Amino acid sequence: MEIFSRNGLLIILLLFIFGAVHIDAETKTCTSKGSPCRFKKIPCPSQCPTSSSTNPKAKVCYVNCNSPVCQAECKHRKANCNAPGSGCYDPRFIGGDGIVFYFHGKSNEHFSLVSDLNLQINARFIGLRPAGRTRDFTWIQALGLLFDSNTFSLEATRAATWDDEIDRLRFTYNGKELMIPEGHLSVWRSPENDLRVERTSNKNSVIVILPEFAEISINVVPVTKEDDRIHNYRIPSDDSFAHLEAQFRFYGLSSKVEGVLGRTYQPDFVNPAKPGVAMPIVGGEDKYRTTSLLSSDCSSCMFSPAEALDQNDSVVMEYSMLDCTSRATGGNGIVCRK
Repeated sequence: MEIFSRNGLLIILLLFIFGAVHIDAETKTCTSKGSPCRFKKIPCPSQCPTSSSTNPKAKVCYVNCNSPVCQAECKHRKANCNAPGSGCYDPRFIGGDGIVFYFHGKSNEHFSLVSDLNLQINARFIGLRPAGRTRDFTWIQALGLLFDSNTFSLEATRAATWDDEIDRLRFTYNGKELMIPEGHLSVWRSPENDLRVERTSNKNSVIVILPEFAEISINVVPVTKEDDRIHNYRIPSDDSFAHLEAQFRFYGLSSKVEGVLGRTYQPDFVNPAKPGVAMPIVGGEDKYRTTSLLSSDCSSCMFSPAEALDQNDSVVMEYSMLDCTSRATGGNGIVCRK
């Protein structure tokens, strides 16, 4: 009897402990105008009950407000270079249509990645051209965002030698430098609360959130010795070429969105990348070149906040009308899933 009594007490104690550490699951709500999930209450899974975690490596609750399937899923908060909407490496993009392509641009120049009526995202490229090559090796060193009448920039600062213990992120908002304290989950919010920047690790990783427009997960990384050896970059000994890995998630892009990456979200876009080629390279340098990181003066740029205010909801892709009866792409890079 004493053994059974001890076992019973142990079971009760364990139940008490598990009950004490129970975490109530969050409920997420999409508010974007073009979202098929707008104003629906979506519970987070028990495997990832919250949208943030004290463990930077843990998966958290995420809802793709652009997806016709209004369900939460568990995802890492850091950039995934193998997912649609990513721009990493030299630089390799995966479009909204899921197709991989390379856009090299030129070193020390700026190009529009996304240009829509109410959102402009530019990139500054850094790079080098070893003797005997006909083009630059390039990487994304900085991102510049224009939205409403505001500007925001994020860049990887130069590192002669890479050290994981040194933060290489620099930020500006409306022309003024921002100081965002180091530390996982450290947060900065704009005065109008239309921009949030949250560190997703102690150093060199953040997520930038524009609630009505986009989420951008960003890591700062160096060109590694192994990458240098494989690709024969011939990286000099006094520069690690610190650059950005980025993954973009967009809300309510118009059907006329432009930019190196943005055009792949057009519902009728046909990717010029040649299938079966190991490194399908697409051009467009002249169409997407801007004069600075925070300008929208490329020949194909669409950014016009005043015009965006005049547009009615018909400009925004109506995701609720997508046909999800088969495993087909429903436009704007959205893949329907049952």
